[in-house]
Amino acid sequence: MAEGAGTGKRVTWVELYFDLIFVFAVGQSAHIMVADPDWSGFGRALGLFMPLWWAWIGFVILYNRHGDDRATQRLFMLAGTLPCAVAAVETHAAADGHATAFILALAGIRLVLAVGFLVIVGRSSWVALGYGLSTVAFAVSAVVPGPWRIALWVFALLQEAAHLLLRDDDRGRRRGGSTRTVRGPSAGTDGEVAGGPAGVTAGRPARERPARRSRAAAVRARFRRPVDPARRVDAAHLAERFGLMMIILLGEVVIAVGEPAAEAAEHDAHYWLGLLSGLVLASALWWLYFTAAAPINEAVLRASGGHPAMAYGLYAGGHLSSAFALITMAAGVSLALSGEEEPTGAAWLLTIGLAVYLEGTRGLTTWRSSRPGRVLHTVVIGGTVCLALLRPLISTLGVLLVATAWAITLAAYVSWRAPERLRQVNDGPRAFLHSSAARD
Repeated sequence: MAEGAGTGKRVTWVELYFDLIFVFAVGQSAHIMVADPDWSGFGRALGLFMPLWWAWIGFVILYNRHGDDRATQRLFMLAGTLPCAVAAVETHAAADGHATAFILALAGIRLVLAVGFLVIVGRSSWVALGYGLSTVAFAVSAVVPGPWRIALWVFALLQEAAHLLLRDDDRGRRRGGSTRTVRGPSAGTDGEVAGGPAGVTAGRPARERPARRSRAAAVRARFRRPVDPARRVDAAHLAERFGLMMIILLGEVVIAVGEPAAEAAEHDAHYWLGLLSGLVLASALWWLYFTAAAPINEAVLRASGGHPAMAYGLYAGGHLSSAFALITMAAGVSLALSGEEEPTGAAWLLTIGLAVYLEGTRGLTTWRSSRPGRVLHTVVIGGTVCLALLRPLISTLGVLLVATAWAITLAAYVSWRAPERLRQVNDGPRAFLHSSAARD
């Protein structure tokens, strides 16, 4: 494995405190889906979750690359909890169309990040500029109509990701990528053009542009250590930070089980089936992530030398779907165990969330090594979603029981294959990643 993937720093207490405030904010997304368990509620929850997620990523990278847990850094982290808490309180108002305070809180989070990267890092002016642009974009979006607001949000989030992690990859391509000469159609076989020397087209020099890289070359580029040590990502810290976040989000599923159970008037069969199945589902979800996905992600990132683009693919962007899937399942579990009339959307929240979580944690990618395996993978993911179609035949609690049994089955499969996959990663992470990309 490559050296220099990080010092193996540990997550600090102030980061854990910040994560608690953040989860309070994103946890409100589940309440939006509980209050409105249809596609509109799902869409609003996802739209509000996205800018919160990327705000959290900014603080993660700030501490991952540059955090020494000094007093100044702690103050910036604590300052970030204030607008984050305001965003949490205003989430429901934003979902109902009164989003001004929520949007200004998002702008405030970006402002803290912009100043933080300038003060703590100093030389990360491009990252600070990116968050400065996001601050302006979110602030302006508070006073413009809906379509323009969405466009500004998309612009802000895309350029945040580009400045924070992906810009390193682009610079590496410009420095080390291959080039090719583009000549005019009248060039001869010896490279000359009528009326000019070789490499000149119609009196103009030939243009040099990067050649299109193969998939193998793209994988090799992600295992090329960043030249600047300050740009490297600490693999151990990132794995621990995201693992802790997944634990906290799994806690949302446990809370979704416990709250309806605590309010139940009778401890009948419905009560015990709902309580036990919800807790077993949360355990199966934990197993799916921490048995294979977590150690594999850390091993691959460490082998890349802490490459920022690899960190983006595995964690910043790669965990987004899994994190929101846990919130979606928490909403579905809460509705299934509420004791009230169960809306049909509750079953879909359960099964869609489970399918997205399975895909996001990449626990089933070993099936993609062959054409039959890829078909089987598609059938399993699609079949997981379609478990909701059992709803007319059984109750939402019944769908929860079936989904829990299915999650246990897949967790057993992942547990069986995990040692082999980990051995493949440790023997040759670059080949492992290239084969996974080829399967996709």
